[in-house]
Amino acid sequence: MNILENGLSCLGFDEKKRKAVLPQLEAYVSELLLFNKVYDLVGTNSRDEIYTRHILDSLASFSTIQALVEERGFSEKIKPSFVDIGSGAGLPGIPLAICFPEFSFSLLERMSRRCAFLENVLSILQLENAQVLNTEAEKYIGEGFDFAVFRAFRPLDIKMTETILSLLKPEGLALAYKGKKDKIESEMKEIQALVGEDWKLKEIALPFLDSLERHLVIFKAVSN
Repeated sequence: MNILENGLSCLGFDEKKRKAVLPQLEAYVSELLLFNKVYDLVGTNSRDEIYTRHILDSLASFSTIQALVEERGFSEKIKPSFVDIGSGAGLPGIPLAICFPEFSFSLLERMSRRCAFLENVLSILQLENAQVLNTEAEKYIGEGFDFAVFRAFRPLDIKMTETILSLLKPEGLALAYKGKKDKIESEMKEIQALVGEDWKLKEIALPFLDSLERHLVIFKAVSN
């Protein structure tokens, strides 16, 4: 096994699932490496580092997302919709779309050149369950989504949270990839008026990066 396959195994992907998704994940990483210098997509040109810090990080929420979808009663006839806010290089949206071919994904990105990269990737990978939305999150006009996912490197504030919640259907869930627990708790206090106290914090273990504290924050709008 290489690092990526080994990491998928650590995340609970069985052999059949690993074989199904590895070719597309590897092809995606190759495109990232090919266009990284031109489009400034990720902060490394190391394949192994892209595996650990970007692909496996994006997929560390796989079992949690699977459980949330099942809890909410989605089926083959009623499929959940996801929006990846500020998708950038397609993270976490593209790895999730590869591993959840039965769900629909919208990659929302404001920068046209990055959207060009994303469109190219979707074409090469033949990802029919994903689309690119070239717009700012604040200016999106369209149907709401069941789930919003995003890797939140800057703090959640009132303005950002209002934008995130505006993209969701009523009772839709936001899933934020975040870091340290104490900082998350401080941020959530600042936006309590929007999300209440009924939010969840789930620690996610990253293969090969045991020292990196990583959490998934799950929240929705306060019910009126």
